[in-house]
Amino acid sequence: MDTSKDPVTSDILLTLQLRTTNEPLLPNLKTFECGGVMTEAFIHFIPTFLSRETTEIDIVFDEDSPIVMVASMITNLSTPCPNLERITLNDLPRDPVITEAASEMLLACKRDTLQWFCVDSSLTEEAREVVFQLPDLTVLWVIIQGHTPLPPVALPNLTTINLEYDDHLDWLQGFRGAMVEKLETVHFSSQSEQIGDFLGEFKSVALTTSTLTSLEEFRFYTPRPWDPNYRSLLPFTQLKDLQIEFSCGDGCSSKVDDNIVMDLARAMPKLEILKLGDAPCGAGGGVTAKGLIALARGCRHLSKLRIHFQAASFVEAATGPGVPAPSNDSMVVRRHALTDLEVGEIPIPSPRDTVNIVAVTLLQIFPRLLNIEFVEKKWKDVMHTIRLIKRISTFVQHTSKAYPPHP
Repeated sequence: MDTSKDPVTSDILLTLQLRTTNEPLLPNLKTFECGGVMTEAFIHFIPTFLSRETTEIDIVFDEDSPIVMVASMITNLSTPCPNLERITLNDLPRDPVITEAASEMLLACKRDTLQWFCVDSSLTEEAREVVFQLPDLTVLWVIIQGHTPLPPVALPNLTTINLEYDDHLDWLQGFRGAMVEKLETVHFSSQSEQIGDFLGEFKSVALTTSTLTSLEEFRFYTPRPWDPNYRSLLPFTQLKDLQIEFSCGDGCSSKVDDNIVMDLARAMPKLEILKLGDAPCGAGGGVTAKGLIALARGCRHLSKLRIHFQAASFVEAATGPGVPAPSNDSMVVRRHALTDLEVGEIPIPSPRDTVNIVAVTLLQIFPRLLNIEFVEKKWKDVMHTIRLIKRISTFVQHTSKAYPPHP
């Protein structure tokens, strides 16, 4: 149901209400999903859909949704459906009234049945005490505002946490020694002016838990320029998905280089997705062909990559010993999984034959490359050359099989 595309008028709602005569409209409904909630009439009508059988609620609000009415509806969610297991409320207005409503709703839920709590709102201190100690909770999304200490965290079944904070890192200490043995995915985002050494602080706390061996996905987002200390993440050897996104700002703030990439490749052989920084800019710095080769050799499962790298370094490598030919490193060619590469505005040197050198070099390092996401137009020619090389290679292989050479 998307009320922004298919608006439900007051007349329709009134008719449905008369039809239900104070009974649930859909008495056997288990899951209620609704996107684009805007009108007061429809917000008021949402409880009519819910029943004792409803265990999952997923509602996307709108920035224009009336705060008082949204708060009233949220507060009473557990009344028609007392057995809630999954609650997702997106795009809620940021307001103290919503904070109180979301907290009251949580406190009214059965604590031994709630498994999924993803609510786009901060919580009161009493509600935080509860949500960070729910015995069966597997997925948690929560917002931390200002200096907000957390209670000692005990979430033995938690697998995924998405946490937004706007300033200080006091809350991190709540996870020190936490019971989070099953935690696999952590997403952090911050609007703070100063991010500081978040990765170092996170590692310090994580060393007191079991996350070094359980964590498979780590993501951090900030709209600010940032120079992360990537080496703080080296102990997390089980990572499959590492994404750290920040703005280049005034000039490129991405300091990733060959040494950092080689360290990551050695420490995280299971990586499948690696994205460092925003879409690569045109500053021209970053990793060289040497670093990309290290990724190809160390992270054989890597399928998606976004880092700042120097296409100009491919020209130097092509005339020297830098990039191995396929025949010299057949294990990389056969096994490496990279299909998607994001290059953004990475510049390609002017001579026309440079496009061919870049295409051939990329195929030697990442032989399964299929898609290049670019802004700089020369990369369109690179992609065209790669596809042409692949077609020729396929044709030659088929021809060799159909017409084997005579002894």
